[in-house]
Amino acid sequence: MNENEWSIQQIAKLAGTTSRTLRHYDDIGLLAPSSIGYNGYRQYDQAALVRLQRILLLRELGLGLPQIGDVLDHSASETHALETHLSLLRQEQDRLARQIASVESTITALEGGERLMAENMFDGFDHTQYKDEVEQRWGTQAYADSDRWWRSMDADAKAAWQQQVSDLGRDWIAAAESGIAPDSDEAQAVAKRHVEWLTGIPGTPAAAPGGDVKGYVLGLGEMYVADPRFGANYATSAGGTAGAEFVRDALRVYAEANL
Repeated sequence: MNENEWSIQQIAKLAGTTSRTLRHYDDIGLLAPSSIGYNGYRQYDQAALVRLQRILLLRELGLGLPQIGDVLDHSASETHALETHLSLLRQEQDRLARQIASVESTITALEGGERLMAENMFDGFDHTQYKDEVEQRWGTQAYADSDRWWRSMDADAKAAWQQQVSDLGRDWIAAAESGIAPDSDEAQAVAKRHVEWLTGIPGTPAAAPGGDVKGYVLGLGEMYVADPRFGANYATSAGGTAGAEFVRDALRVYAEANL
């Protein structure tokens, strides 16, 4: 074996992924091995490692595999692209550092019986990042209503809501990976919880009196598949959009039967 190449098992271990995932990347044209031995074993050189690093970085940013392929194929310079990734990672590092400092400050205050400083408790928790997009999709009143609702909640209520979102994402992924059908009782139970969650958020079409709940749910299901930022919440170990497609299909069955 060339000393400047690594086996698929070595790369999988170093990257924290699996040989199956790397073979899948090869099958879809995302990451080809630099060579294949007479025994059929895949080997990866330095260029392949750089490409894999970029794939994993883009996955962390929420892109689906088709979008990652487009980004990689249209990048003029590996170095320039990595510099862009590095800038995004540093922004995320700063946001996480602010969140950590905020939570540490809250813990210190609680343990010491000190007064909580509300203005410092949510540094790094930016719920306004999609303001323009929400207003464009559903109007300024929709954003104003949801923003007012969010700001009216205390820290416990916000934490509970975020836990609800996390639980839904976890249960959707588990359902998708279990192999059950979107119209199964188990999947439909999660779909019911999802719709109940949506209708509890002021400002959304699902919460408005007389709103088109069915159309909203169906549209969101399609968006989960089309938009990698949202589809990433339902990404399964198989990669791609399979998880988001499962959610979309389960929501469609529920909407057609109940909304």
